[in-house]
Amino acid sequence: MPNPRLATRYAKSLIGLSTEKGQLEKVYADMQFLQAICKSNRDFVNLLRSPVVKADKKNSILTAITTGKVTAITEGFNKLLIAKGRESDLPEIVNAFIDQYNTIKGIHKVKLTTAVVIGDSLKNTIIDKVKQGSGIDSIELETKTDESLIGGFVLEFNNNLVDASVLRDLKDIKKQFIGNVYIRNIR
Repeated sequence: MPNPRLATRYAKSLIGLSTEKGQLEKVYADMQFLQAICKSNRDFVNLLRSPVVKADKKNSILTAITTGKVTAITEGFNKLLIAKGRESDLPEIVNAFIDQYNTIKGIHKVKLTTAVVIGDSLKNTIIDKVKQGSGIDSIELETKTDESLIGGFVLEFNNNLVDASVLRDLKDIKKQFIGNVYIRNIR
């Protein structure tokens, strides 16, 4: 069961330690690596959350995956999580760390969903428009494709949603036809 309060506290502690040691950027890269593993491999997350698999087995698997790819701080942190029985919270801790890092550095996440894959020039244009319109300096663009949009895009940032998709237009037209706004209601 996800525990956001616990994840936030562990992430804050790791940020404090890595800042103190002058390795915040390296640990951030480690967290991005671990997040990519958690997102791409559901079996890995299930292994971490399994009460059947013993802690020493989880430790050896996590060590085998991360050896030579993460810093000593991250290795020690992973071992601490397993020793405390908190390895099941690793995906949430990683996400909380990245969110706190982005807050510290002033980086804002922007989610762009399109019907088809778009090129880098269009991505840069969208980033520039968002920067101009919102006054945000640092933007991290996350792109996703969803064929159900048919065309256009959906942009999410700072609790704002810009839906300029063909799917939304079709839904609006459907509502107008259902509401029959062009024919007067007869009493």
